[in-house]
Amino acid sequence: MPHEHCPMAEVVSGKVAQVLDAEVLIERPGGSRVTVVVNVRSLKDEHGAITGAINCFYDVTERKQAEEQLREYAAQLGTTSQRKDEFLAMLAHELRNPLAPIIHAVHLLQAHHSEPASLKLYEMIGRQMQRLVRLVDELLDVARISRGLITVQHDSLDLVTVVRQAAEANRARLEQSHHAFSLIVPDAPVFIDGDAVRLEQVVCNLLENAAKYTPPGGQITLTLAREAGEAVLSVRDTGIGISPEMLDGIFGLFTQVDRSLSRSGGGLGLGLTVVRRLLELHDGRIEARSAGLDAGSEFIVRLPLLPAGASIAAIAPRAPVSDAGPSRRVLIVDDNADAAQSMALLARSWGHEVATARDGPEALELAQSFRPETALVDIGLPGMDGYELARRLRQVPEQRSMQLVAMTGYGRSEDQEAAREAGFDVHLVKPAKIEELQQLLVDGRISADT
Repeated sequence: MPHEHCPMAEVVSGKVAQVLDAEVLIERPGGSRVTVVVNVRSLKDEHGAITGAINCFYDVTERKQAEEQLREYAAQLGTTSQRKDEFLAMLAHELRNPLAPIIHAVHLLQAHHSEPASLKLYEMIGRQMQRLVRLVDELLDVARISRGLITVQHDSLDLVTVVRQAAEANRARLEQSHHAFSLIVPDAPVFIDGDAVRLEQVVCNLLENAAKYTPPGGQITLTLAREAGEAVLSVRDTGIGISPEMLDGIFGLFTQVDRSLSRSGGGLGLGLTVVRRLLELHDGRIEARSAGLDAGSEFIVRLPLLPAGASIAAIAPRAPVSDAGPSRRVLIVDDNADAAQSMALLARSWGHEVATARDGPEALELAQSFRPETALVDIGLPGMDGYELARRLRQVPEQRSMQLVAMTGYGRSEDQEAAREAGFDVHLVKPAKIEELQQLLVDGRISADT
């Protein structure tokens, strides 16, 4: 900060012995201003009396201007980055809304058409829809990562079970791409501390990445082993490989190995960024290896093992959901006509009685006569939003036992907390998995790992 008083005068008057590196703003006769750094030391005679001072100063005007410009640029970059993250989150939310009715419609078409040609087309649409859902999920994850909002649960678990489930989830895609797939895991459990859902996401992302960059007929090998107190997971492929100059930056945002115009693999270049961040939250790390282009690649994950004797939480294997179950009265509240209609058709196909409402007031009126046992409520309703509707429904004694399910494109922890505070029993992010919805309407709950 510039001195309020003249440094030379302060030294000559004896107020201070010296002034070191003081910034002073000087106005010249023409009106222009310069910033100088001043160093002043007093001159004394043989009796110690001050007779003058030595003043050395340096013009730092250009440096100060450059520093101010840097501060302005940093502020602008911070604002731009925040807007980018908010845009990504909003884009992902908006993309979720049309995905849900499309997924529901495809599921219904598959259930009601047995012609081989039709089924093949519906399976194709379903695969591409799941690919879109994964891209949207990656957009949301990268937005959360950039804002420091992504979190993981910590449980003692068997990594072998997680790896097997991830391999099974990707088996259909690997077979459809005509890849030879090998899974090599220990017979004994591999115990670690972590989030089973997020770690399965890590393995799935690595397998999808390998499938994307490995031509049909190539080999993909997933291996899990123990080494020196660590669980070591490897995904190795015989694909297009990675050039040496790209190895260091392969985990950066929007990085693509294949930059050719064909880009047959697709993707946004977000998956590996998400993988690295999730592993960091588990005190783990990842390394990419490749001998170069057309030489395949290997991604090696290392996670700390739990000490011997630690208590372990069992991961229940996924079981198919049965259609059998009591018929429920289900109220669907959504201002998107396609979303409401497709969800209603889906619930009716499972044997439930369904009513639909377009907004909060209509839902409140319907609830009095229809007496729903379960209500699937969109949060982004016009006028009265889903939170307010839930509070109003909970105020009616006859409706307090109703199961309230929030349906929203936002899945942040604060969104889940807002749903709980409003009175919702379950919070589902659009597009909800078909098996989640089916299980929810069959027995009124969803599995913890779905």
